[in-house]
Amino acid sequence: MTRVMRTKCTIGSLVAAAVLGVSLGGCIQQNEGPHPVAGVLPKASDVRIALPESAASNAFAVGDIASWYVATRDVTRTLNGGTAFVLILVHTIVLFPPTSVDGDTYVWGPHHEALDPAEWRLTVTERADGTYDWKLDGRNLTVANAAFETQIAGNANPDGTGDFSLDFDAAERVNPIDNDGRGLIGVTYDVGKRELEMSIDTVEDLEGVATDVHFDYAYAEGSDRSGDMVFRIFADSADPGTAKEEATLRSRWLATGAGRADIRLRSGDLDVEVTASECWSTMFRRTFYTDSARWLPTEGDVASCAFTTSDLP
Repeated sequence: MTRVMRTKCTIGSLVAAAVLGVSLGGCIQQNEGPHPVAGVLPKASDVRIALPESAASNAFAVGDIASWYVATRDVTRTLNGGTAFVLILVHTIVLFPPTSVDGDTYVWGPHHEALDPAEWRLTVTERADGTYDWKLDGRNLTVANAAFETQIAGNANPDGTGDFSLDFDAAERVNPIDNDGRGLIGVTYDVGKRELEMSIDTVEDLEGVATDVHFDYAYAEGSDRSGDMVFRIFADSADPGTAKEEATLRSRWLATGAGRADIRLRSGDLDVEVTASECWSTMFRRTFYTDSARWLPTEGDVASCAFTTSDLP
């Protein structure tokens, strides 16, 4: 049983220390170790996406930076960034003693800074099977007698697998000043297999317009740091009509960085299925391109591709 401790540390200061490298000095008693859940939750580095780095380009010719390499890098960095933020936040909090303990349930908080419009608490419950349920709740301080709402909830397993979900609608209700998003994100991970999957429903753009859309995302990394990513969108994107089209991007790359992207558009209001393929070298420059709609001329040699055939799911 973890011993309850009273400290002057705030959750906000703990997150700042992790992100900014701020020293907390004697803020906590150093003989207290982190909560056991810290050893079960994956670190952000455990589910990071190892995509080779390169400068972006809008060029579309053999020898220029491959445009679908850039798209692949953008997708993976954006989605991985959200996952990393959640894991960094929870990891930082559980490294310090809980505010209270009730049996197998541990609570950090509630806490808020002086000008925060909401307060927060993290609850971790140890289950009989050795896994941990955890949730980050928030309460709107601008509304009298507002109740706590769960914004992020997950389950972590000692074998390195787990899942969590983010509710952006709840986040906006809890803190409408700093949040204006909508929709749900579900994440599953397997640290041992280096796999990450996401399911995303109903997003809102910067102007506050909600779109009925569904995204599926899957990433797997080989032991040699090669990678395989599939990003699929279901949304209405073709006129006329309101049926949802399916757009799929699959990118595969070797440990050297050389890779291939295959794209497919189909269903909905589209009369025909359209496919495209692009390959890039170890310098991330286009070596081959073709598409079935003749948007751009076929160029390069498919024999130069790290993967010579398309393998869309």
